[in-house]
Amino acid sequence: MGIEVNDKDIVVPGELLATGMDYVPAQGTYRIGEEIRSKKLGLVTVDGRAIKLIPLSGRYLPKRGDTIIGRVEDIAMSGWRLSINSPYSAMLSMKDATSEFIARGADLTRYYELEDYIVAKIINVTSQKLVDVTMKGPGLRKLSAGRIIEVNTNKVPRIIGKQGSMVSMVKTRTNTNIIVGQNGLVWIKGNDPKSELLAIETIRLIEKEAHLPGLTDRIAKHLGGGAAPEVRAEENMAGEDDGLQ
Repeated sequence: MGIEVNDKDIVVPGELLATGMDYVPAQGTYRIGEEIRSKKLGLVTVDGRAIKLIPLSGRYLPKRGDTIIGRVEDIAMSGWRLSINSPYSAMLSMKDATSEFIARGADLTRYYELEDYIVAKIINVTSQKLVDVTMKGPGLRKLSAGRIIEVNTNKVPRIIGKQGSMVSMVKTRTNTNIIVGQNGLVWIKGNDPKSELLAIETIRLIEKEAHLPGLTDRIAKHLGGGAAPEVRAEENMAGEDDGLQ
């Protein structure tokens, strides 16, 4: 009798978390007799005797090779810890932060400060969900002024579109620069607030109606243009070179 899972395990609804009376159910869990079980898909958190779940529905689960947007939430001796719209954080080491040599003990805020947003690529995810990212690659960089919004990660492919067609249309017709991170964070920068707000409104509309047919033509009409442009083979997925200038 005792705990049946480890801290940070991902569990499904109804999964057995603990037996006996040594642990108490908290957020996202329930007790039946001497068993504590999960109410939903979530990440286990053990806090003393309390067992709770962080919901994972719509949350981003890091995958190697993904291009993401992260926010610097901590600066350590050896690099930067990033919030990535996930139950897990990511680590950007000094060697992966820049092609420039960074001496040990250097002031790391010269490169990235707290609350800075960056575009990075995931290079490793361990079995313990330790996430490593790099800034070495096309389009990977620190983001300047602009707006950051969060979208449902399940809708990211629809927002990007086939071969980047949807986001390219939004960028062109709103005259904005847009980067869609595969972790559900979107960066938008335009020449004026009006164009940025139109881009945000359009992305929210795509997110809301992603499951409906005829979406591309409706978005084109919403943006005040004619029919949606044909997909061109040379268009890139957001998060690569497309729109990262």
